[in-house]
Amino acid sequence: MASIDLSYGDLALAALILVSLAALFYAMRLGLSRSLLIAGGRMMVQLALIGYVLRYLFESGQWWMVAAMALVMLTVASREILARQKRRLSGWRSWRLGASTLFVSSFAISLFGLAVVVRPEPWYTPQYAIPILGMIISNTMNAISLGMDRLTDSIFTNRNVIEQRLALGQAPSEAIGGYARDCIRSGMTPVINSMSTAGIVSLPGMMTGQILAGASPVEAVEYQIVIWLMIAGGCGFGMTVAIKLLKGQLFDERDRLRLDRLR
Repeated sequence: MASIDLSYGDLALAALILVSLAALFYAMRLGLSRSLLIAGGRMMVQLALIGYVLRYLFESGQWWMVAAMALVMLTVASREILARQKRRLSGWRSWRLGASTLFVSSFAISLFGLAVVVRPEPWYTPQYAIPILGMIISNTMNAISLGMDRLTDSIFTNRNVIEQRLALGQAPSEAIGGYARDCIRSGMTPVINSMSTAGIVSLPGMMTGQILAGASPVEAVEYQIVIWLMIAGGCGFGMTVAIKLLKGQLFDERDRLRLDRLR
């Protein structure tokens, strides 16, 4: 079945939902109406612009355009990781850590998925490379930012306990090992919950989009399974590497806790 094209009038009718919600929040004096409307406006403008960019990108199919788009996605995602930290590393340490971790985990998983599993011709075909990379980067970004934020906050809150453990001869990895494991569990919990309820409680976004576009539900399910497995790998490997690199930044060569590197 062919997909149904939406008109600008249809979009305006859908926007009434947001306007009505903003009016309700205004009446309740929640102070969210302005932020909600601004966020909705930004969302529509940003998606409209990226729609035209992707259409041009898909038509051209040039590898360097795909690489440029991927670099923009990586830069913005790394900036978001930095912005979401309550206590982040000073200077450019947090940005470098987030960018390097996203590059190693998300790009490696995406490359494996494109070259080995999905196998489009060529492997960097924009219709496949950009959506797959985007889904993996966004989920990995959320997991890494959550894990890093939890770890820095836990270390800062329990700094006296950690320093006592160091004074008793424990290595840094032992002194904060429990906090690091808790952070990884926290970061992976949303991914595990989403995979556990997929198809029963919710229909994942990529699967829903393909079905609305007229694809076979069975084919949509197969793609969604592949995407979720790659997302889990990107989040798990990315967060593990990020936590390890973060631990290295918070201790010096003499195994001293360096909270002065946080701000």
